[in-house]
Amino acid sequence: QVQLVESGGGLVQPGGSLRLSCAASGSILSINDMRWYRQAPGKQRELVATITGGGSANYANSVKGRFTISRDNSKNTVYLQMHTLTPEDTAVYYCNADLLAAGSRWYLEGYWGQGTQVTVSS
Repeated sequence: QVQLVESGGGLVQPGGSLRLSCAASGSILSINDMRWYRQAPGKQRELVATITGGGSANYANSVKGRFTISRDNSKNTVYLQMHTLTPEDTAVYYCNADLLAAGSRWYLEGYWGQGTQVTVSS
């Protein structure tokens, strides 16, 4: 019933920028923390950024100063603005959220989207 759908990924040159979006849909009463993870080939999935329901953000050291996480609660959407991209940023980026489903009133922690590919290459 609830879905998280990522968009905005693609191929970008080193030094370029992309903005990822993750829209939550379905019968949702509220969303607390939202997160972006990424997984590069041969590496474990890592937490990139977190934003609380109140808008407080935290970042992995590898992306501090380059990435910005934000959210639009009216659209149930979280964004990841990425600047100064390098090949090390190449990965599948996954959206993750803690949310309250309206129909069942289940509180779902760590609900996943299916990911969007970001490739940084010349």
